[in-house]
Amino acid sequence: MKRRYSVPLVGIVLLLVLAGVLDRAFPLPQPPAAAVRVLAADGELLRAFAAPDQTWRYSIRPEQVAPVYTEVLLAYEDRGFFYHPGINPLAIVRAAWQNARAGEVVSGGSTLSMQVAGLLDPYPRTLVGKLRQALRALQLEWHYSKAEILTLYYNLAPFGGMLSGVEAASQHYFGKPAGRLSDAEAALLVVLPQRPSDWRPDRYPQRARQARDKVLRRMHALGLWSETRVEAALREPVAALPPQPPLLAPLLARRLQQACLQCRDIPTLIDASLQRRLQHLVGRYTRGMNEHQSLAVMVVRNRDRAVRGYVGAARFGDRLSQGHVDMTRAIRSPGSALKPFAYAMALDRGLIHSHSMLLDTPRYGLRYRPHNFTGGFAGPVTVTDALQRSLNLPVVQLVEHLGAERLVAGLHNSGLAMQGPGVTDPSSAVVLGAVGTTLESLVGRYTAFARGGLAGDVRLRPGDPDQDRWLMSPGAAWISWRILAQNPWRALGQVGESSWVLGWKTGTSYGYRDAWAIGVSPEWTIGVWVGRPDGSPSPGRHGRRTAAPLLFQVHALLGETGVPLPRPESVSRETVCWPLGTRLDHPHNRNGNCLQQHQAWLLDNTAPSTLAQAPTAEAEPLLRRVWVDATGRARAPGCRAPGQHLSMRQIAIWPVQAEPWLKPQWQRQQRLPGPADSCTRLNGTEVPIRITGIENGSRIQLPPGRRVLEVDLQVHGSQGRLNWYLNGEPLESEREGAFFTLKLSRSGFYHLSVVDSHGNTDAMRFTFEKAL
Repeated sequence: MKRRYSVPLVGIVLLLVLAGVLDRAFPLPQPPAAAVRVLAADGELLRAFAAPDQTWRYSIRPEQVAPVYTEVLLAYEDRGFFYHPGINPLAIVRAAWQNARAGEVVSGGSTLSMQVAGLLDPYPRTLVGKLRQALRALQLEWHYSKAEILTLYYNLAPFGGMLSGVEAASQHYFGKPAGRLSDAEAALLVVLPQRPSDWRPDRYPQRARQARDKVLRRMHALGLWSETRVEAALREPVAALPPQPPLLAPLLARRLQQACLQCRDIPTLIDASLQRRLQHLVGRYTRGMNEHQSLAVMVVRNRDRAVRGYVGAARFGDRLSQGHVDMTRAIRSPGSALKPFAYAMALDRGLIHSHSMLLDTPRYGLRYRPHNFTGGFAGPVTVTDALQRSLNLPVVQLVEHLGAERLVAGLHNSGLAMQGPGVTDPSSAVVLGAVGTTLESLVGRYTAFARGGLAGDVRLRPGDPDQDRWLMSPGAAWISWRILAQNPWRALGQVGESSWVLGWKTGTSYGYRDAWAIGVSPEWTIGVWVGRPDGSPSPGRHGRRTAAPLLFQVHALLGETGVPLPRPESVSRETVCWPLGTRLDHPHNRNGNCLQQHQAWLLDNTAPSTLAQAPTAEAEPLLRRVWVDATGRARAPGCRAPGQHLSMRQIAIWPVQAEPWLKPQWQRQQRLPGPADSCTRLNGTEVPIRITGIENGSRIQLPPGRRVLEVDLQVHGSQGRLNWYLNGEPLESEREGAFFTLKLSRSGFYHLSVVDSHGNTDAMRFTFEKAL
């Protein structure tokens, strides 16, 4: 009896040993590598990179596949999948009988395990090849569970062209993941691997429909689906997209793929819906651009600095505009885009408030003499006006008091990427763009205006660190944002009083090479760059004209509600006085010294005095102490007559550089009393500079028959070179010395001023009228 059982047992053991030896000698091929997928925050495919075998194969797990697909697959292909050992003898016999009756191959009898084995180890269409497939199927069942074999089929089944796997087929044909397949779509993808070249829905929709409908009717014949459900699926048309992978945020996808060559699925924080709309918007915007120009746009959610929209080039892959270059990462000059940081740091240092007086005037005797973008001068301006109008001279004045080293150090500590000589040898030119940075890094620093002064790097992937770096105080951040949050249509003189929550700043680098626009709202920070990737100039293409319109369109696309940033407790609203810049209730502003009032935002209840044009020891005090006699004439205390009573007056005066832009009654010759004739100690203390040729307040008419009036002017008492200004705009002098010819052709009210090389000024107002 024992012998009767021992012989089969030995045979089984030998068979197992033989199977083990063959398994080690002929191991199962490893599944081919999947394509690389870069995914949006919700899992939607942004861009894919083909697998090493140039196949579009996207990894997918069973739980990510629509249950209806698995139901139809098992019912149509292999109803005994979970019960057979890899081959189904009954199915093979049935297929052989059907083929013999039909006289052709109408059924293969292959199980899903056999199909997977054939995908892993392709075999010739011969009897020997079929035997090898069957043996591989048994080997497959030896090594893998049923769920793992099903997963291999999900990822390896052919679907036409270079598509492999149900996820790739669903994405390419239907534009959606396999987890959202409809009944009809699932039926089509179940049958398609049988004849993938002949039943491709993008090429042969009629054939594909016939094959699909066969599967759907089988589900009813098997009693698995109701007739109503099948009829509904049969009515669904066969419509497929061309099998092309999506290209959402293509340059970001390439960047992340190159940074992780071993990754298969790369998650991002991109909002796929926003990215799609953003690319469409950029596509329309670029139609009006030069073919050699490119642009970049970055949209960042402030609360976590997540990048939700990313456009690295105007036309991806375009040769003329170098569409392969990611301009969000290119080092470029930011132009005036760094100015808000200088104002915020000056607020924190207690140098200014929102309406401190700054000087947009010529910088005579100073080493650094930049020009404004428009070439003219505005005279004394508020901090708010200077920042909103992006005036160069006031911010240079501010940086000289702040210190260029402190500005660069603050930006560096915040993590701003900077390159160029301005980093190692800081100067005031840094604030006008004398360093290089990237759009991505700049946007990360701008988020500080909406995050209480905390800056940081933007985040591209869920695992990227969210680290804050202090750049400015919450109060300085809010005041700076409040200044920048001006309605652009009102600023351009158009009607528009709706709530506006976007603080924005433009910038233009030297030679019109780069146009910038950065915007900060409570929810979003948006960065826009426009220019040529090769650094060539684009004359006339400055930030306000080229980049700002796109910034406003992107912000409108976001649909943000008009709820402004909350004001910190450190910020208060007070009335301040010019020319001294201090509070209205300050004792120095009494007795007629408050010549102009402003409603200002103060940080930590601080109202600093007006800054000098340059931080030098020779800076002139704006509060003069003057001794006057009973007649109101100035006297030195040592030259009063016996018994004569003198009184001391404190008189606020404007900076001497502002004189040409002041009202006559605010100028020094009107504000300060003249010296008494008998007080020789004061004689000669005022520089006698005076324009002759036109009387102050006069009315001039153009004689009949003439188009242009030429008036010869002369300046008495001047020293050195003269600089003339008409309504604040510089005039070119055709004559040297104290003589000047003024040419008038337009009727109007004029303000004429002159400044010598020592800063002495004279000014007058007159009216010019053409003869009727």
